[in-house]
Amino acid sequence: MMEILIRIVCLVVGYAFGLIETGLLYSKARGVDLRKHGSGNVGTTNTLRTMGKRAGAIVLAGDMLKTFIPVLLAWVICHQFVPEMDYLVRLYTAAGVILGHDFPFYMKFKGGKGIACSAAMILAFYWGVLPGEAVIFFGIYLLTRYVSLASLFMYFGFLAQIIVFGQFGFLGMSQGMLIEVYIIIFILTLIAMFCHRENIKKLLKGEERRTYLKRSKNEEVATAAAVATEEPETVSLDDEDLARILASDEDKDQEVKEKETDKITDKKTRYVPPETTTLVPREEVEREEAEKAARLAAEGVVQEADPPSDIADRMSEVFQALHGEKEAVVEGNTILPAGYVKKENNTEGRE
Repeated sequence: MMEILIRIVCLVVGYAFGLIETGLLYSKARGVDLRKHGSGNVGTTNTLRTMGKRAGAIVLAGDMLKTFIPVLLAWVICHQFVPEMDYLVRLYTAAGVILGHDFPFYMKFKGGKGIACSAAMILAFYWGVLPGEAVIFFGIYLLTRYVSLASLFMYFGFLAQIIVFGQFGFLGMSQGMLIEVYIIIFILTLIAMFCHRENIKKLLKGEERRTYLKRSKNEEVATAAAVATEEPETVSLDDEDLARILASDEDKDQEVKEKETDKITDKKTRYVPPETTTLVPREEVEREEAEKAARLAAEGVVQEADPPSDIADRMSEVFQALHGEKEAVVEGNTILPAGYVKKENNTEGRE
C-alpha cells in the first residue's frame, strides 16, 4: 500500500512542478506571448526560434531544473524508506513533471512537448545511457537540423538502452520492477509522439522546419520585428461600404472621418464658403434660372443639360453620413447643404 501511495505522490508532486512553464513566464516577462508566435509552443525550440539563443538557453535550463529538483527531493526522501524503488521514484516523479509540462490544466492542457524535461529525466535516471543518447540526439540533429526528429529518436534510444541495461542487471532491480520501468518509458515515448504528431506529419511531407543555432542578421531582424509588432489585418472596401461604415460609426473622430472620405472622392467634401462666394437660398437661384431659361427659349437658344455624375452622388451620400444632413447637393467638386447653392461675388478672390 505504501509503495502505491509513493507512486501517486511522486506523480502529483512532479505534475505540480511541471506546471511551471518557463517559456511562458520568461516570454511574458519580456513582453512577448510565445503562444502567438512561431509554432505557438511554449517550449525551448520555439523560444530559440522566436527570441534567440539566450532566451532558448534560459528556458532550457529552467525546464531541466524544474525536473531535476523534484526528482532529487523525491529520491532523497524515499530512499530512506524504500531504497529498492530508487529508479521508480525518479521515473514517476519525472513522468509527473513531463505530464504537467505537456498538459497544464490552466492552459487548457496545451503546453510544451516535454523534450527538455525528458532530457533532464534521462540525466537523472541512469548515467550509463548518456553517451548513447548524446550520439543519437546530436548526430541526427546535425545531419538533418530537425529537432523534432532528434527528440523522438532520443526517446527510442532511451527505451532501447534501458531494456538492454536492465536485462543485463545493471539497474539492480527485480524483473517485475524492470517491466514497470519499461512500460512507463514506453508510455512516455507514445506521449512524445502524440505531442509531435504535427511535426511527424510535416516530416513525412518534407515540410518540417529546420532549426539552426546560428541565424543570419536578416533572420534575427525579421524575427524581432515579428515579435515586437503585429501587422493589422487589411480589408478592401468599396465606396458604398465605406460610406455605410462612416454613417454607422458615431463615435469615430471627426477628423478621421474626413480623411477617409477624401480617399473615396479625392475631392474636398466639406464646403467652407470662400470670400468670393456667397450661399443664397436655392429658390432664388431657381427663379433666376427659370427667368433666364424663358428668355433664352424666347430667343430660340437651346441649353444642354449637364450629364449625371456618379461621383457627385457618392459625395452627396458621404456628406450626409458625415454631417447628418437629410439632403446634400453637389456642384462641381463642392458639396453644399440642402437648400443652398454657391453664387460667385463680383469681387475678385479665391475659392
